[in-house]
Amino acid sequence: MKILMLIHVLSAIIGVGPTFFGHVLTRSNQTVEDLRMSYRFFKYLEMFPKIGGSLAVISGLTLYFLGNYGSFTQLWLIGSLVLYILIQIVVIGLIAPKQKRIENWLFDEKQKDVNELDQDIVKAQNHVNKLFYFASFMGVVLFIFMILKPIVLN
Repeated sequence: MKILMLIHVLSAIIGVGPTFFGHVLTRSNQTVEDLRMSYRFFKYLEMFPKIGGSLAVISGLTLYFLGNYGSFTQLWLIGSLVLYILIQIVVIGLIAPKQKRIENWLFDEKQKDVNELDQDIVKAQNHVNKLFYFASFMGVVLFIFMILKPIVLN
């Protein structure tokens, strides 16, 4: 059971962790080339939430069904699931489409020699950055639930 708990916590950290890098990579006042490099890094970070997040959900549900957490109506459990789903909605549903648009602009052959970002891209990038801050905030709250839950119940 402790191994499963360890897998759950580590996979949650690995799964949500890259969200905390988002606002570093999407910070404002970057040059076009800096932003291109940031978007190259995103390609490497994308696999962590897919694998870690999926493993966190599977291990969390396994822990629940093994009877480790009691009733499903516990506020921390519902809150954790809601936060995780909201993080996924923000990252996959809101951030990813805007990033795809920005990425298409950055790596378009027509923009190869451009040294200044288009104003629409700057606005989109600033919006992505704010969304990453929001997702990170929810991730911190999610980790607080995971840390305090065992302390409160034991």
